[in-house]
Amino acid sequence: MSSENLQFTPLYDTHISLGAKMVDFGGWDMPVSYGSQIEEHHAVRNAVGMFDVSHMLNVDISGPGSFDFLRRVLANDVARLAVPGKALYSCMLNPEGGVIDDLIVYFFAVDNWRLVVNAGRAKVDVAWLQAQATQEGNDRVVITPRHDLAMIAVQGPHARDKVWNIRSGLKAQTESLSPFTAVFVGPDFMVARTGYTGEDGFEVVLPATQVVAFWNDLLAQGVRPCGLGARDTLRLEAGMNLYGQDMDETIQPAQAGLGWTVSLKDEARDFIGRQAIAQAPKRNAFMGIRLNERGVMRAHMKVRTESGEGEITSGTMSPTLGFSIGFARLPEGVQAGDPVQVELRGKWLPATLCALPFVRHGKPMVS
Repeated sequence: MSSENLQFTPLYDTHISLGAKMVDFGGWDMPVSYGSQIEEHHAVRNAVGMFDVSHMLNVDISGPGSFDFLRRVLANDVARLAVPGKALYSCMLNPEGGVIDDLIVYFFAVDNWRLVVNAGRAKVDVAWLQAQATQEGNDRVVITPRHDLAMIAVQGPHARDKVWNIRSGLKAQTESLSPFTAVFVGPDFMVARTGYTGEDGFEVVLPATQVVAFWNDLLAQGVRPCGLGARDTLRLEAGMNLYGQDMDETIQPAQAGLGWTVSLKDEARDFIGRQAIAQAPKRNAFMGIRLNERGVMRAHMKVRTESGEGEITSGTMSPTLGFSIGFARLPEGVQAGDPVQVELRGKWLPATLCALPFVRHGKPMVS
């Protein structure tokens, strides 16, 4: 994509002033790092870092028909959400059971919901949602993309304290938030606890006009700016999928280790993709993998197992563990602990399959 077609978040000029290295990510000009990706990674694991995630889109779903609509378009069941502010991770599927996007849905009232969708899928998602509402003849659902909002993820063991330091009034309103919940603390000001790094923290959604001041206040508190590079190594250590690498519209959730996000409990709920998953399931194993020699695994590298061949979907060098880790889509029958081989530059190197995650709350889960 040419630079003139890229989109920019409200923090773009701030990133440039901080010396960020910018890259095209899903059509957005985003910071990949501000100097040292590894130092940014360790800042989140050991202290606190912040990410501009304003490229992700908040989409409000409202109206008296929104509950039934979301039960139809999402594979996970929003009927599980009964407490205002509670959130749910779900895939949105096509009729073949392929993943259109993975997203978070927040419940605030039976006629008031919010989806947070991936940046590179936002236009597709909104068009799909609108098409489904139109196809159903559902005029009782209002789909509102919130392009007027921005979002900062503050992550790490000290994250919540840093947010409270700059906005003291937030502590009383957010201290009791449990994981995967959110609360509105003012008009269009939402604080959530649904991170993507394996660490504690907040995602702060606020009007785009207020985000630069909020970022600068965090910066003054010593919160380290972090780019997409650290975000990728952190999420991979935490065992969290990335759309476009670990799944896409040709991959069913179970093929990406996301079978747990599909709710089949209510047999009467005919969500989009259910029939394909039930009648034509695609099967494979999806596991963690660690390289036992020097080198770095990357997506699409071949993996050789006793049960057949598979491939890496995501791979990186783990700053926390000091060796290369990844996710692999493999033949059924493989298990954690199995020795396998990965092809790097024409050589087959030894590796071991692992259960996920690799790191939980900063502590290694594999050795």
